Amino acid sequence: MSQRIVVTGASSGIGAATVRRFTEIGWDTVAVARRADRLQQLADETGCLPVTCDITDEAQVAELATTVRETGGATGLVNNAGGAIGLDLVEEASNDEWRQMFEVNVIGLRSVTAAMLPILREGALRVECASILNLTSTAGLDAYKRGGGYNAAKFAAHAVTGALRLELAGEPIRVMELAPGLVQTEEFALNRMRGNADAAAGLKLYEDVQPLTATDVAHVLVGAFEQPPHVNQDLIVLRPVAQSSSFDVHKGPLKTR
Repeated sequence: MSQRIVVTGASSGIGAATVRRFTEIGWDTVAVARRADRLQQLADETGCLPVTCDITDEAQVAELATTVRETGGATGLVNNAGGAIGLDLVEEASNDEWRQMFEVNVIGLRSVTAAMLPILREGALRVECASILNLTSTAGLDAYKRGGGYNAAKFAAHAVTGALRLELAGEPIRVMELAPGLVQTEEFALNRMRGNADAAAGLKLYEDVQPLTATDVAHVLVGAFEQPPHVNQDLIVLRPVAQSSSFDVHKGPLKTR
């Protein structure tokens, strides 16, 4: 059985870049997202199998698992779907927006993982090791002001990843986590500001700094799957050189002292 990977949140950003990278190195790739038109464009470009699915809908997740099994199974899963909404203080935040963040970043991750595990076990019988990688964030390692909801969701995703690794101990399934810092994608800031392009531009997140790109993250992510089967990269923290921590981003050119 050749390697076959399922990537959620594949319609843009890191997810789409990950699909491109896996197909470049010859993996059979299943791209999963809500937006069918975006997925079809990616399929036309890369040859991936597009599967439209809202991971917050358990019935759709069950259908996704059925499709994956019927079209060839899987040896790997990338739980990439996620996102942030708002920059509100904890005191002023919307419970509905917090629920939305938990639904996709945590509950959706759990639903997809649970549905895919039987298929990954089948895949592990044909290759030396199946793999799961959860794409979290440095926001799940360090809290920051006005990030409470996103922090909480990504901290939870980090905890789920650790619990899953313990629960699967003894099985030929490695559980990995990639936590990027400052990454510039076409939609992260826009979604965080609820679709307000002017507000997203006003954040000036990427001004006078060279952030990571989706392609940068995808290369590191795929590299984790390319390690020998006995190697498990439990937690990969990835930041641009200009970002020394979640709270410290150097603006302007980098130069020696």
